Amino acid sequence: MMNQLDRQLAAYCSPTLAGIKPASLVSFDRALYPDLPQRLKTYREAFAPRGMCFEIVCACRGRYLLMVYQKQALERHMAEPCVQHVLASFGYPAGQPLQDLLRELKRRIALSETFPHEIGLFLGYPIEDVVGFIRNAGRGCKLSGYWKVYGDAQAASRLFDRLSRVCRAVTKRIEQGETLLEVFAAA
Repeated sequence: MMNQLDRQLAAYCSPTLAGIKPASLVSFDRALYPDLPQRLKTYREAFAPRGMCFEIVCACRGRYLLMVYQKQALERHMAEPCVQHVLASFGYPAGQPLQDLLRELKRRIALSETFPHEIGLFLGYPIEDVVGFIRNAGRGCKLSGYWKVYGDAQAASRLFDRLSRVCRAVTKRIEQGETLLEVFAAA
């Protein structure tokens, strides 16, 4: 029997689990996954040797918002000077450790009427796309896929194809009865 949690994680987080992106975000209906915080313990333990983290960034009214990230890759990405500059412009504690940045992101998600779109920086989206999305309120992009592209549309298109192939391949294996742990055990 296929594990629906594995399928959901495969569909949305495979690029991160495969090491292509530093982080992914997935939403879970709390009615369907009321025990998600407890179930994540198994994933945290199994993926910890690979530096993978499973962190609920919002336990909103009807949903859990889960960020899956490769700690070292995300730390490197968030420490890039251009990322730090953009984060500082949004009032984040620039130069602080990843956990402090994530704490501030969680606070903003919890307090904001609208979604904090700078989350794209945490997900490894190109800076020009995150800034372009915010400046243009999501309008006028060159390409729309995993995110809206305002910079290099050709590079983004190639990356979107790669991300889709990974998600399809992992999801297919899950649907054939493998677990997420089995798929990535040898990775």
